[in-house]
Order: sequence, then C-alpha cells, then structure tokens
Amino acid sequence: MSNGIRRLTIEPLTKQAFAEFGDVIEVDNSDYFMINNGSTRRYHKLATTDVQQQGGEAIISIFQATPLSYPLTIKMLERHPLGSQAFVPLLGQPYLIVVAPRGDDPSLKECRAFLSNGRQGVNYHKGVWHHPVLALSDQDQFLIVDRGGEGHNCDEVFFETDLVSLHLEDLPSGNSKEQTQRMESAL
Repeated sequence: MSNGIRRLTIEPLTKQAFAEFGDVIEVDNSDYFMINNGSTRRYHKLATTDVQQQGGEAIISIFQATPLSYPLTIKMLERHPLGSQAFVPLLGQPYLIVVAPRGDDPSLKECRAFLSNGRQGVNYHKGVWHHPVLALSDQDQFLIVDRGGEGHNCDEVFFETDLVSLHLEDLPSGNSKEQTQRMESAL
C-alpha cells in the first residue's frame, strides 16, 4: 500500500470467480453441440442480454481502446441500470476488468480485478459496477453488445478516498513472459 491506496490483486478470469458480476464468454470448458452437417461447434447461449427494460433493444458496437498509464489508480466506476453489457475481444489480446457488486453505493473496498486471457469476453449483469474498458494493447478492439433506447442507462461514481490501484507486475503468473513484455511495451 502506498499513499493510502490499496493495490488490487489481479485474478485470472474464471466463470466461478466472476459469477457474482456476470458471465464469462468463452469456449474453454463450455458445452457445445454440432451444427452445419457436423462442421461447426455451437457454444450455445454463453450469456444472455438483459436490455428490454423501458423498451430497450440489443445493439452491437465495436470499441477501439488505448491502454491507460500504469500503475493505474481507480477513481471511478460506472453501471448500466437498464441493461447488461458484453465485451468480447476481437484481436485476442489480454485485458483487465475491474468490478464491484451491485447496489446503490459502490465501494472500492469491494472491488475485484480480473485478467482476461484475450479469448474470454465478459457480460456484466444489469447494475454491476465496473471500470470502463481497460485495454492492455494499443488500438485493441472489442465487440460490445448492450442496450440502446430511451432512458438513463449509465451511472458514474467518482471516489476521493479508499482508492485502489492496478499494477502490471501483479498480473497472474499464467501470463507468459512474452505476453507481459508485449503489454508493458505497448504502454
């Protein structure tokens, strides 16, 4: 801990660890069935959209993100009270995820940080607090499935105390030395 800022532990992203916050979208360890005359595996219903409140509709977008500077002090979180929001990496690059439980008063004391291996997407459940996209590679791209329509669907909270930080040297050891060097050189 430095300057009163707690360092977040960065956990590998798993379905079990992330279940409180949403779904992990991945084919590893997921059931499938064969379609298209046996030439295609269908990993069916890995996540569901929850966007119909107040007449919302599911929309698909692409975000192109640039890494922030690390170590990163987390000073804000956002949530989408009217719909879920899914992020699926398009370029296969690892990225970070910071989340806090649902509720009206988020706390950084309850934050958790995860590292996607670049083949895993996430679907934040409606109302889950999260930091905006945390790319680790320059010009990374994500397919986003979220809500379009009327109504206020983005709450932001800014923090001045009990801050937390992310440090790249805390990435889980499952990353190869090459991946870590590539992420650090991109920053």
